[in-house]
Amino acid sequence: MAAFHPHQHQRLHPPSAELRRLFHRLTIASSLSILCFSLVYLFAGCCESELADNSDASTRALLAAGSGWPYERNGTRAAGEAGHPGLEGNSSGKEWTATRRLPQALIIGVKKGGTRALLEFLRLHPDIRALGSEPHFFDRHYARGLDWYRTMMPKALEGQIVMEKTPRYFVTVDTPPRIHAMSRDVKLIVVVRDPVTRAISDYTQIISKTPDIPSFESLAFRNHTTGQIDSSWSPLWIGLYAQHMERWLTWFPRTQIHLVSGERLISDPAGELGKVQDFLGLQRIVTDKHFYFNKTKGFPCLKKPEGSSKPHCLGKTKGRTHISIDPEVIQKLREFYKPHNQRFYQMVGQDFGWQ
Repeated sequence: MAAFHPHQHQRLHPPSAELRRLFHRLTIASSLSILCFSLVYLFAGCCESELADNSDASTRALLAAGSGWPYERNGTRAAGEAGHPGLEGNSSGKEWTATRRLPQALIIGVKKGGTRALLEFLRLHPDIRALGSEPHFFDRHYARGLDWYRTMMPKALEGQIVMEKTPRYFVTVDTPPRIHAMSRDVKLIVVVRDPVTRAISDYTQIISKTPDIPSFESLAFRNHTTGQIDSSWSPLWIGLYAQHMERWLTWFPRTQIHLVSGERLISDPAGELGKVQDFLGLQRIVTDKHFYFNKTKGFPCLKKPEGSSKPHCLGKTKGRTHISIDPEVIQKLREFYKPHNQRFYQMVGQDFGWQ
């Protein structure tokens, strides 16, 4: 009989029934966990996309109805623009192609006419992307080139209007041909105001920064004895609207220049904004529902935005009290401006009623 070698024919005992059951349960549990996790992930992704799309549509509907202020004011480099160049996120978490383009509209003047108020009011419109600061490209930085100018603009989606405001453009001799060279079709907006009131407002701002300058009266006249006005003094020179407008009409048709009344921008902001929106070819979304009159400032303010506890008014420098000027000086200035104003009214086909 052959010898038995246990190491050559070792018998392997099968695992017990209890171990087999435990292994089977673990396998089933793992499979179920993976399946549940996948279902939850897919369900959450679908719901999030649907809710975000619905939220975006509802936001636009609210603003179109004028029932609130759901959009943040458009600005220079808004939060959410960081990341891939040329892309900008929206409220639904999606990314739409957005680029920095040269402006299609410019607020070109005038200083102390109400340009800041107009810009802030227009930035409520979701189809306007406006630069918050004044780039002064066409009057001070033209040598930097259009590529540099483009980089200053906020990103905009297709269909949105890019714009900026620099009041100095209106009175700068070289600006009209430079803007024309950029675009023949650009739309131009000028906010004009009673030139006498504008000059006093201008001087009020100047003296707040340099209180040691001579008085308004001494600067306004070349000769006090004869009453000769010094029209070369900047606060008075800016108010010679016909002289400046003549240059613009050499380069652009009247239909491409929209005039805003600085006085009506205060008394009827929604009415003036409606005309500007029409001029830009936009739906009238910014309406009287967005404004209230601040009696303390004597100026319209924007109603409380959603999510904010305070309404939005312009800064302390806007609507401030003007310095007191001798009534005789004011009368002489009105007489000086009268023929210039009449020429301006005829030139633009609009009477602003400045007395």
